[in-house]
Amino acid sequence: MISVVIPLLNEDELVTRLLTEVFQNLQKTGEGFEVICVDDGSTDTTLEKLLNFRETQTELKVLSLSRNFGLQSAITAGLEYVAGDYVVIMDGDFQDPPELIPVLFERLKEKNAEIVSAVRKDRNERFSKKLYINIFHKIFDQLSEEKQVAKTGNFCILNKKAHKAILQFTERNRYLPGIRNFVGFRHEFILFERPERLKGKAKMSRGKLFAMAADAIYSFSKWPIKACLYLGMMGVFIFFVAIIYTLGSKFLGFAPIGWSSVFLAVSFFGSVQLTFMGLIGEYVYRIFKEVQNRPIYLIKEVYE
Repeated sequence: MISVVIPLLNEDELVTRLLTEVFQNLQKTGEGFEVICVDDGSTDTTLEKLLNFRETQTELKVLSLSRNFGLQSAITAGLEYVAGDYVVIMDGDFQDPPELIPVLFERLKEKNAEIVSAVRKDRNERFSKKLYINIFHKIFDQLSEEKQVAKTGNFCILNKKAHKAILQFTERNRYLPGIRNFVGFRHEFILFERPERLKGKAKMSRGKLFAMAADAIYSFSKWPIKACLYLGMMGVFIFFVAIIYTLGSKFLGFAPIGWSSVFLAVSFFGSVQLTFMGLIGEYVYRIFKEVQNRPIYLIKEVYE
């Protein structure tokens, strides 16, 4: 059986058409299927439309979360409730084309792979958003300890082994595309062109994108803390150069520059220390969140 996990937040303008096309394309696979929609605290009529659709399509399971917990948490909720041998993860904004579900499934079977991810050839979105995302992928690929695949999002299919492996990750600040690459297994890809959003507004604001990028880098890279070490070493080197300059100027009869040099030195080392404290604070905050061990999500109601 194929399970499809779709997180949704205020998508009442799209949800009925999206589910209709998802069901049509799942029927093309010839396999049994279920669709798990996770309502991530929607404040519009998304949940009502999901329940209306479910009246005629009993393969639809709806998880209603108690509030908005975020995209990664909503996907995790769906992954923990699926029953299928194969699991498709896709966004609920219609920018992951439902017609690619049979293609992902066929590639998985054909290549005997555990994971097949959809790689975006291009994004039909605002230039600024594309720029931010491209910069993030380039930085993340360079900093991550595991080889990353650029231009991949949540859209993928997993077999039972890969699905169980991903469920073993328990961190609170999670980035599922990074986890998917971390688990290994045989990983294949298909290319597609990501279409424009048909209706509604994007739920990933600029602030949320930056927060998710930070979670990804802090979770899968040791470079932020190493950058502190290198910056500190550079500060020590500059300090020794300043000592040599000051002593040399004394012996050669030149007067030190005075308050300006002191001001620059104090400013430099002060900024370095504040940078260190801010970065360490980010790690301490994440450690604190993990130690709290709070639930990643809370379910208000399950409709199945």
